[in-house]
Amino acid sequence: MATRDKNIWILIVFILAGLVIGGLLGELASKVDFLWWLSYGQSFGLTEPVALDLNIIKLTFGLQLRINIASIIGMAIAIFIYRKV
Repeated sequence: MATRDKNIWILIVFILAGLVIGGLLGELASKVDFLWWLSYGQSFGLTEPVALDLNIIKLTFGLQLRINIASIIGMAIAIFIYRKV
């Protein structure tokens, strides 16, 4: 049972790494004329942070995700590598 849980965590790490690396490559590709399509994507989340003031502590929450074509390709490559390992 522990082996299966470990594999799920490794898969999650692989997918997150693929998303991050793909996102970075997509942003770099936006500067190249014939690779502009890799940076095409959508961003969603909280545009303005939500603040919670309790007089003792002030908490600010915010989250925004930006997904582009390169990050989706990176996630697919990460899943492919995970299946091979």
